[in-house]
This record gives sequence, C-alpha cells and structure tokens, in this order.
Amino acid sequence: MSLRSLDEQLATLERSRRIKQGLTLLGLIAILLTTYFGLGFVRFEVDEIVAGIPGFLEFVAAFFPPNFEAFTLYTKNNGITGLDALRASFANPGSFGESLASERLTLVKASVVTLLLGFLGTVLGFLPALLFGVLGSEQVTPFPFNFIFRGVMSAIRAIPAIVWIFLFVPFGPPSQATAVLAIATDTIGNLGRLFTDELEEIEEGPIEAIESTGASRTQTVGFGMLSQVSRSYIAWTLYILEINTRIAISLGVVGAGGLGLYIRNQQDLLQFQNTAAGIVMVFVVVLSIELLSSRIRARLRPGEHEGKGIVESLRDLANPGKWLGVGRDRAK
Repeated sequence: MSLRSLDEQLATLERSRRIKQGLTLLGLIAILLTTYFGLGFVRFEVDEIVAGIPGFLEFVAAFFPPNFEAFTLYTKNNGITGLDALRASFANPGSFGESLASERLTLVKASVVTLLLGFLGTVLGFLPALLFGVLGSEQVTPFPFNFIFRGVMSAIRAIPAIVWIFLFVPFGPPSQATAVLAIATDTIGNLGRLFTDELEEIEEGPIEAIESTGASRTQTVGFGMLSQVSRSYIAWTLYILEINTRIAISLGVVGAGGLGLYIRNQQDLLQFQNTAAGIVMVFVVVLSIELLSSRIRARLRPGEHEGKGIVESLRDLANPGKWLGVGRDRAK
C-alpha cells in the first residue's frame, strides 16, 4: 500500500470522525432546544415547582404513618389500626379467607384482584401474541405479507391499555372484566412483537436439518424454529407479566378494581394514611412479582441473567456496600 493511499484513508477516517462528532453535537443541541421550548409549551414553571416544595412536603407528611386498618375484614371490623393490623391479621390466618370471600374491599382482596388481573390478561393474550408473533416473522411468512401481522401488533401497541379499557365500553363500564380484556389486548401487541424479534435471530442450521427430513411446514416451524426460542418465549412472557401487574394497578384507578381503586377511593376521602397503606401494598405486590419472575428467568436464560432469590435481595437492601457500590467481589 502506497503512502498516498494510506494518507487518503486516514483523511477519510478523520472526515468520518468529524462528521460523527458534528452530528452528535447537533443532536445534543436539538435535545436541549426541544427541552427548553417544550417546558415552556407545557407551562412547566420551575419557580412554581420550587415554591410548591414546602406544600408538597407537608402533603407527603400526612401519609405517615401508614394505616393498615383495612388490611383484612377482621381488622376493619374491630378497628385495629396501624401496624397492629398486620400483626392481628397474621395472628388470625382465617381472616384472609374471610376477606377474600367478602364483597367489602380490603387490602388483601385488592392485592389478589390486582394479581389476577395481570395474570389473566397475560394468559388470555399469550396465544394470540404467539400466533401474531410467529406469523409476523419473515422466517415464517414471506415479505411483505408478514408486515400485515406486524402492522396489527404495532397498531395495538400504539394504544395504551388505559385507553383500551374505554374502547371496550360496549362490553360494560370500566370493570375487572374489561380490565382483563384491555390487558390481554395490550399483551398481544407487546408480547407478540417480542416473539417476532426473537424468532428473527434464530439459527438456520436446525431449520435446514428439519427440512432435509421432508418435514411439513408446520413441523419445521414447531421443531426447527420454536424449539430454539421456547425458553426465551417463556422468559419474555414472565417479563410481560411484571408489566401487566403494574398496568392492572393503573387500570384500577379508573374503576377496574384492585389496589388502584382502593388508593383512589381513600385519596378521594382524604384518608391519606390509608392511601399510604395501599401504596405500600403496591410496592410489596410489584416487588414480589418482579423478584419471582427474575428468579425464574435467570434459570431459563442463565447466560443473560444472574438471578437472586428473595432472601438474597432483601439481604442486599440491608448492605450499605451495595448502596454505595463498594464491596463487590473483584475476583475473576
């Protein structure tokens, strides 16, 4: 290679580097300008926010200490308040079954409803998501026909679940039933797209091996394609279950029941300590689902996740070194 040719390549690389730097700088300027003018457009006044901090702190103080009087029907009927309600409920295990059987809303029943909404929505949305996810892949459906299924999933994802529940008004007002439909519909779009993307990255070797045996198209898809992504599909479904549990809480605020409805009712009644108890239960429910899901996904995909059990995670919360980012095992 001549010296002139080398100089030309270096000059090309230098121009490319400067162009990238210029584009990065322009992108950063665009973000800053959009943020500046966007804050003004939505009337986000920093002075008003700063002036409202004392009132906000006073408002938050009204939430403490949390009042778990409505934890179970037993504590609600006997007027047992605060953390004593938790101790009294666990000392009387029968109070949990009584609370679930009652029509009256308690924190225990609201938590179970929230979990069921997320679970049922995920289960009902799984098969349609699997169908659209598989047919949306070019590995299964030739281009451009696969984009019909991709387009449907994109259209579903474009509408949040909290909007879907109002689109199902012909089936009834926002309720637990329509919440399940909304979550299931949302699952089709989100989970189906994850399935499609996963299927696009499979290896061709097993597919060719199955085809060489004279297998049908259905057998090729089942044994040559889906067999490669089965663990990933289960892991993604568990991840969507985490998201759907959070969605179920937000749908409760608009009347779908569960913890969201409990929090909204207590907030409307200005019962802030009761509201705080509901928020604590949201934290417990979401964290429990996340830890359980992460643990299972870690076993399904050990190369991508380093799962921890609930005990290890709680122990890390009490470890100052974890919060400060020190004390890690440096051995390799």
